[in-house]
Amino acid sequence: MSVTEGEQMPDIAMVRHDGESVKPSDYRGRKLVVFFYPKDNTPGCTTEAKDFSSLKDEFEAAGCALLGVSKDSTKKHQNFIAKHDLTVDLATDAEEGGLSDELGVWAEKKMYGKTFMGMVRSTYLLDEQGRVARIWPKVKVAGHAEDVLAAVKAL
Repeated sequence: MSVTEGEQMPDIAMVRHDGESVKPSDYRGRKLVVFFYPKDNTPGCTTEAKDFSSLKDEFEAAGCALLGVSKDSTKKHQNFIAKHDLTVDLATDAEEGGLSDELGVWAEKKMYGKTFMGMVRSTYLLDEQGRVARIWPKVKVAGHAEDVLAAVKAL
């Protein structure tokens, strides 16, 4: 299943990097950007997380929280945050049946002739009621955080 713009985001719990449970409904009353990325400490994912971190104050000023999601462990998230001075919250999605599965962003990918399951870099902007206001599928990292910030400000 996937969700479309205007629909409620599925409310599936994940584990934040600090070990606390987190789900989309925890952010009701504020806008929320959920960005799904493949893997901690890889070039594109590092750039994306650093870009969102550098704009975190502007997102917060616009009444918006940020949450990065991958299937990496909380320990890997903690190391990723420390290594790159990230300021965004990161969450670990369930190995099976998690939010990324529900949204269809955990999908079959192909690289170098091999097929495997992986996270399709995607971003969801939720309004204050938890409805999906905008979706960016198959994200290209360059300039993405700025584009999302502009959409948040326009919402």
